[in-house]
Amino acid sequence: MKINFRPNPNSFKNTFCVFKEEEIQILEKLSVQYQSKSGSKYYYTEKGMYRLSNHWGRLANSKWRLEPFAIETPSKIKLGFADWNEFYPDNATEKLYYLEADFANNTVKYQHKNNPKYDNKAVLRTSFETSKRIKQVRNLFNLTSWAKYFENEDINDLRIKIITNLIFTNKTLEEIKREL
Repeated sequence: MKINFRPNPNSFKNTFCVFKEEEIQILEKLSVQYQSKSGSKYYYTEKGMYRLSNHWGRLANSKWRLEPFAIETPSKIKLGFADWNEFYPDNATEKLYYLEADFANNTVKYQHKNNPKYDNKAVLRTSFETSKRIKQVRNLFNLTSWAKYFENEDINDLRIKIITNLIFTNKTLEEIKREL
């Protein structure tokens, strides 16, 4: 008889994790080990966790994000996988998060300082500070009205300069704009 690997349920509380999207066919070899009240299904392996869900982001007391396939699929239900060592601690008081901007796609996301890709260059912030900066960066990507005060400047160059400063300094948005 095969014994199912089952982690302690409290090991997921107050965690940040980025799941990578996987093909649903993987589940043919696995059995559901937990189903939440909202319908998400969890499959545990010794290597990590698979989660089948139609919602990602803030989950109760955790922040779990899905990195989707490069080509978006129409299904709202997605399967994600994360290694056990990719679940990082989360709380509201420590400076745990940094921002990454994708200028080609005009997007921004936050990452945890325990991410092995973190190079100690982007400024670490609390959850609240990170959320505030994300909103500012998204506005810079999506709006143009802020640029009317900068004469003879290319808006894309301005975006890069301002957003880069928002990520790599503690200067306020107003201070950054004034310096330009």
